[in-house]
Amino acid sequence: MASSGSGADAGVSMAEVLQALKAIQESQSRLATEVQTVSNRLDTLAPSSQLSSPDLSKGSPSLLAGTPSSPVPTTLAAGEPAADNTAATAKEAVQAQKSGFTSRIILTTYPKQIGINPIPLHWGASDPSDRGPVVVSRASSTIRRRNAIGAHGGSYSIYFALAVASKQLNVDHRPDFTNTEPAVNIGPFPSWGDKKKIVAMDPWGHLPAWLFSDLIEKENVDIRPTIAVTKAHMKLPELEESVRSGRLVPDGKVCLNETGELAVTKFAVEPVWYLPGVAERFGIDEGVLRRSLFEHTGGSYPELITRGDIKVFLPPIGGLTVYCFGDPAKMSDEKSRLALRIHDECNGSDVFGSDICTCRPYLIFGIEEAVKEAQNGGSGVVIYFRKEGRALGEVTKQYLVYNARKRGEDRASEYFKRTENIAGVKDMRFQALMPDILHWLGIKKIDRMLSMSNMKYDAIVGQGIPIHERVELPESLMPADSRVEIDAKITAGYFTTGHRMTEDELEAVRGRGWEDIDH
Repeated sequence: MASSGSGADAGVSMAEVLQALKAIQESQSRLATEVQTVSNRLDTLAPSSQLSSPDLSKGSPSLLAGTPSSPVPTTLAAGEPAADNTAATAKEAVQAQKSGFTSRIILTTYPKQIGINPIPLHWGASDPSDRGPVVVSRASSTIRRRNAIGAHGGSYSIYFALAVASKQLNVDHRPDFTNTEPAVNIGPFPSWGDKKKIVAMDPWGHLPAWLFSDLIEKENVDIRPTIAVTKAHMKLPELEESVRSGRLVPDGKVCLNETGELAVTKFAVEPVWYLPGVAERFGIDEGVLRRSLFEHTGGSYPELITRGDIKVFLPPIGGLTVYCFGDPAKMSDEKSRLALRIHDECNGSDVFGSDICTCRPYLIFGIEEAVKEAQNGGSGVVIYFRKEGRALGEVTKQYLVYNARKRGEDRASEYFKRTENIAGVKDMRFQALMPDILHWLGIKKIDRMLSMSNMKYDAIVGQGIPIHERVELPESLMPADSRVEIDAKITAGYFTTGHRMTEDELEAVRGRGWEDIDH
């Protein structure tokens, strides 16, 4: 009995110790926040002739233990006298202070670091209050609460940085979300609570300003949407011709008039990656994914390495836009037919009408067919992904590869080889993440898939969404110079109901040369 009592006493003692340690941690967290507030205030009040305030946390090393901090600049230039460097450092520090920066640079953070208290984020929770918001801002009021790596805006975060540095934007500006709520309701769907089905976007990304208003207003946490939903009209010159030729018929609801003007609901989505889920989709280790992302973004995101506890990353890439024709509610209605075009960005063709590929013709055809499905009582959807030049980029895919093709014989049989010679790979669009948007929209089946791509087909079907019919681009809409690309793709596995060429036939397909262009 005595030994049993001793065990109970020991248990109570351990509980008390743990409680005391928790209280100390909370006190130090509050103290660290206050120290940072005072430091920021001193930076604001310091005369411009002085250095910005010292790092007050140095007086208590344990407050921010493990947080690398650095003055600007951190080292002497080769052969530069120390006295001159001190003056330069003072000047740099004053300039940084005038631009709204504090005296201390936080290069990275670590799990369980004193003062770091990320807002809980449970990816895959079906209730948004249980799931929690995505918090990525490095604002002084929020940096200790971050539960995501990266920055809002994808690649546009660089322009945000330029706007702050050039004093065009106040770094403390917070958006006023009045009247910005989604123009239509969407979901929630069961897939929003499935962390295997949605790993590349935030299912609740269109609602954080309203779902988490208390955190924003009472705790001053900077939380922003990653999805926006609006309504608009669409006008494209080809659509007017579609009406004149009878391919589209104005109904006053979807196709509004004789000019081919369309009514459309648009969903803009910025990427938000749940790293364990992304790694699983690609069949790789999460640690390998993190290391590769860190190394090949120039080491821009060290928390990919130091914060294994943070599982969400906002990558610096383009997002996607959904164009829905007809009633958006019908996208998720299994009783309504759905026509879908998944389109990857091609600036040269989509915007400027290059005839070396079928991108714009297929985009226009996809829009027409989507509109017809909506007019017949179903739903028509076109999803536009920012993956320029098969995600190889415009410089590589659209110009270097095209130069190599046109300076050669531009044969269909050499089409992919030209790309691989320059880029090292045929395609980097990686359609494995593409179906997430379909799950988010509540799409459970596709009646007409307006695409010939075997990669897109395999990715969608592999995610459990059946495709009942595949619709290829009509021959009449294929530009002559695009035959090299489309015939090479068909031979490589693209869908067709027509003829698949032999190797000899493929070698005979050649594109237009540069003879008609004055160099």
